[in-house]
Amino acid sequence: MAAQGVDLLSTGIIEKDVNGDVLWTWSYPSLTTIQRDLFLHKCGLCKDSVHHLQFIFSRLQYTWFYIYTTSLEDNTESRLKDVTAFSLVLVTKDFNPERYEALCRLFSHQYAQTGNPASVLENYLSVMTRGICVNGENGKFLSKEFDNIQAYAKSQLRLVIDTFGVESILIYTALLLKKRLVIYCPSLQDLLLFTRALPAFTWHRQNWGIVFPYLELRDEELSMLKSSSHYVAGFADAAVEGRSELYDVFVNVPTNQIIIAQQAKESLAMGKLHKDIAMVMVQAAENIENSEQDIIKVITNKTKDLLNNLKSLAVEDESGKSSITLETLHERKMPPATENFLFSLAVCEGFVQL
Repeated sequence: MAAQGVDLLSTGIIEKDVNGDVLWTWSYPSLTTIQRDLFLHKCGLCKDSVHHLQFIFSRLQYTWFYIYTTSLEDNTESRLKDVTAFSLVLVTKDFNPERYEALCRLFSHQYAQTGNPASVLENYLSVMTRGICVNGENGKFLSKEFDNIQAYAKSQLRLVIDTFGVESILIYTALLLKKRLVIYCPSLQDLLLFTRALPAFTWHRQNWGIVFPYLELRDEELSMLKSSSHYVAGFADAAVEGRSELYDVFVNVPTNQIIIAQQAKESLAMGKLHKDIAMVMVQAAENIENSEQDIIKVITNKTKDLLNNLKSLAVEDESGKSSITLETLHERKMPPATENFLFSLAVCEGFVQL
């Protein structure tokens, strides 16, 4: 029986030997061929690797994966004498980078010391069943110390708003209206920070399942986007800008530029309502006394006000069900951009009977 709050699915170890060969050496309980190929490509040990970060995370279909890489070149105490580096992989159901980085680190330290996957398996099963593992000098892991809501709240919205200023409203609106966002940033570390932050703009949904933090322009990875109606997808390859079929909104982090694709321009037209929300966001980020959580609260409260006002426009039909109609919004004689935005938002929030 799995421990409460623990959503581990599988684990594995990839090694790079003294000859430069990179191979899977162990996994439990099993990994698919697709998983093995992707994790081998993403781990950073291969010659053609595009990054050398110690810890990365992203999604594969409906699961999350976390990869922690350890170099052994200067480790004289390691039992892995013919291994120069290895990557510890965890596959889980949930998004919680802090929890799984801590667990990856503990497992990796243990494997470097013992050279035996059985020791990793013992602690993996302990975490699975009890949510805890204790490993002497390598420390102690308690799953309950890493709440998923806390992981969501670690979003750095100030970074996003400081980068794009009032134009951050374009990102906020695109997320509210469930558009397809592609984020380009050549620094993988910054890309992971940026992409994980964006769902906090729509905190009332608490849906980090829309995020693909780090993808590459490979068919096997892009296929995941084609099966998703809306998402936040991160790329470190500048060539993604030319793949306009992948996005409604393209966010170029290094140039502080946001591009709206032609097919999304009407639905993302800005009006006074958007300007008012944009100013609230910018002021919240500029206030040095506000924590990241305070910024999230300010934006969430503004969103709640928006949704409550929208709900107040609902009318009852003959069966007594309340819903919002385009006719009701027409009667309010709103500017076209505001009317279009509110009706699209009502559809996304389930306020419209379809």
